[in-house]
Amino acid sequence: MVRPAGGDGLLEDLRAVVGAEHAWPATDEDAVAEVPAACVAAPGSTDETAEVMRAAARHGARVVVRGGRTKLDWGAPPEAVDLVVDTGRLAGVVEHAAGDLVVTARAGTPLEVLDEHVATHGQMLALDSPLPGTTVGGTVSVSTSGPRRLQYGTVRDLLIGVTVVRADGTVARSGGKVVKNVAGYDLGKLYTGAYGTLGVVTEATFRLHPSPPGHALVTAMVDSSDAAWRRVRDVLHSPVSPTAVELDRAVPGSPLTLGVLVEGVPVGVEARAAEVVSLLGGDAEVSHTLPGGWGVYPFAPHEIGIRLTTPLSGLPRLLDAADRAADRTGLEVALRGSAGVGVLHAGVAGDVSADTLAALLASLRGDVTALDGTVVVLRAPSALARAVDMWGPVRGLDLMRRVKEQFDPEHRLAPGRFVGGI
Repeated sequence: MVRPAGGDGLLEDLRAVVGAEHAWPATDEDAVAEVPAACVAAPGSTDETAEVMRAAARHGARVVVRGGRTKLDWGAPPEAVDLVVDTGRLAGVVEHAAGDLVVTARAGTPLEVLDEHVATHGQMLALDSPLPGTTVGGTVSVSTSGPRRLQYGTVRDLLIGVTVVRADGTVARSGGKVVKNVAGYDLGKLYTGAYGTLGVVTEATFRLHPSPPGHALVTAMVDSSDAAWRRVRDVLHSPVSPTAVELDRAVPGSPLTLGVLVEGVPVGVEARAAEVVSLLGGDAEVSHTLPGGWGVYPFAPHEIGIRLTTPLSGLPRLLDAADRAADRTGLEVALRGSAGVGVLHAGVAGDVSADTLAALLASLRGDVTALDGTVVVLRAPSALARAVDMWGPVRGLDLMRRVKEQFDPEHRLAPGRFVGGI
């Protein structure tokens, strides 16, 4: 098991900060993507987190943050883990300014808990929750959002303030508690999607929206990528103003299910749903209950999860590229995602060889890169994650490395997890 510089001295320092019951020697259950950890600390506040990070800095410890463990195996396996910072005690709503449609929550707060809290005021955080149990901090660090991104945007759009502890223990705050805050640099966008490589998020402030009183989901089967694209385009160009436009296909070559969500005042929802039916065709169906798989990723924890993106006009070619890659490798590739914004997720069985997965990625990237899109492996069994290029071509990598040098010059935060080995 990897031990940090200073050995048990780090654990002693951590216990002096958070108490013996909140810092312990790591076990096999604390491993990160099968990389063993040396010790775990669970701070209970931003100040304690800062002290924990100062102790880690003194010992040269490499740090990975965990919340609900729903995305702990996303990204490449870390080079080493000396300290796991557990955000379980950093939970709860700090402030909810219902009149301003703004909420601040601690990093370890499950999104479901936050959703329940704001719902009592007729409000919602419009991120959806593709992974049950995910926390506020994990959502920001990996930038996960669901079907409603078409209408409301992603984490970067809804995050208006963030509190972060840097690698040396410095506490940094960005943004504010009002939607139109323009003071200072918007560092929240920098930390969003950084996979914990720039700092430990301890609090986040989000913009909220009123909960719509009514909704309807219109679904239809389409038998080709071109037909799917025409219907998506027709809906987006119509006045129905959909909240989400989703595609779902479990098996390559099978018909695609197109789902269009409209929300708002019940009377208006019914009229708009009828308009969507006319756009999708006579076999379209209307439901007022979202299906179980709505917004959920098409891959299980033990499988391979891939994110595919394209400009909207490239959607039909993206779907065809997925079919070609499946044909070339003999793999079944399940697809589900937001056709309205050109973001799809693919699921592949995890018991494939590294060569087969590499061939699948090469086929996808050969087609999708030409569309100005991306193919990123979000998660894979650790042996596969080490053997393949998880990220593919990435623009601005030199700039990302310079940012890493500024924020974490010793490369101790989640080392090797992010693009380019950052």
